[in-house]
Amino acid sequence: MRLEPISNPTLARRVVPPAVAIAASFLIAALLAMIAGGNPFQVFGLIIQGALGSKFAILETLNRATPLIFTGLAVAVAFRAKLWNIGAEAQLYMGAVVTVVLGTGAVAWPAGLLLPLIVVVAVLAGGILLLVPAVLKTRLGVDEVVTTLLFNFIFLLFVSYLLEGPLKDPMGMGWPKSARLVSEARLPRIVDGLRLHWGFGLALIAAAAIWVIDRFTTLGFEMRAVGQNAEAARFAGIPVNPVILKTALLSGGLAAMAGFSEVAGLKGSLTQDLSPGYGYTGIVVAMLALLHPLGVVVAALFVAAIFVGADSMSRAAGVPTYLADIMLATALLLTVLAILITKFRVRRD
Repeated sequence: MRLEPISNPTLARRVVPPAVAIAASFLIAALLAMIAGGNPFQVFGLIIQGALGSKFAILETLNRATPLIFTGLAVAVAFRAKLWNIGAEAQLYMGAVVTVVLGTGAVAWPAGLLLPLIVVVAVLAGGILLLVPAVLKTRLGVDEVVTTLLFNFIFLLFVSYLLEGPLKDPMGMGWPKSARLVSEARLPRIVDGLRLHWGFGLALIAAAAIWVIDRFTTLGFEMRAVGQNAEAARFAGIPVNPVILKTALLSGGLAAMAGFSEVAGLKGSLTQDLSPGYGYTGIVVAMLALLHPLGVVVAALFVAAIFVGADSMSRAAGVPTYLADIMLATALLLTVLAILITKFRVRRD
């Protein structure tokens, strides 16, 4: 038996396997909810109510989706070019560190100038952080999966040092956190009095921009060509290594925007637990979206709704919130299998 590539899969073949994968993940979650002593229909109803049942719930879902859109885009951009960026968590924290360094009074500019400055520097810093593994990959053949993954642990230790040292808030009563941002460095709320901030708007703009780059620019074509077959792209005259480096800058910058939006839009300061794993969850989001930039928005909203709804469901039904993690992990595994079924058919020799 062997796998035979499908050159032009039908619409049904592209849509049905992922849909079945999502349905199967819900079925598995329902079985686990029953084992935990809950009613599956009640559990799923409480998840939906907790994520979408009120204005507060909807806004919390959108807030939770914001960093997931950025990290999902970062992963999708990199994976399309076969640059396996597992280090979005480190790049997220890099963006957060830059936001704190520039936004706590070091630069006394008005908001109209300070916020764009922080965004530009954060994007460049996140891109440069991923550029190091990309250079190691292109120059020395070092596996970027290992280097980007290790960068997560290295940079989190560096953040811990900063919060216990140079960036520690002297008024924080000994807690390891940074000083709060000045008002000029904070992202405004989309609606006054509500928690939803313009980081969500920036995430939607970023998704649309990546879609345009992917579909209508030379860089987007080059990234897709390198991802599909680097040797063929090189033979056709595409500079493979420079394309990988450009991809790294773009991917790292998007992940850094997640850290910027969390600090400038929501938290107001940097702490060690700023991210509950947004960088890793971005991989799930990107894969559920089949690496499509606009699909990332939908997948991020879905994942955010699961997490926000699971918190509410756990309190009401007594079922552990780990059910959400199992649902997403199962959905990821089954989606990967669905992608395989979409692109290949089994042949008997």
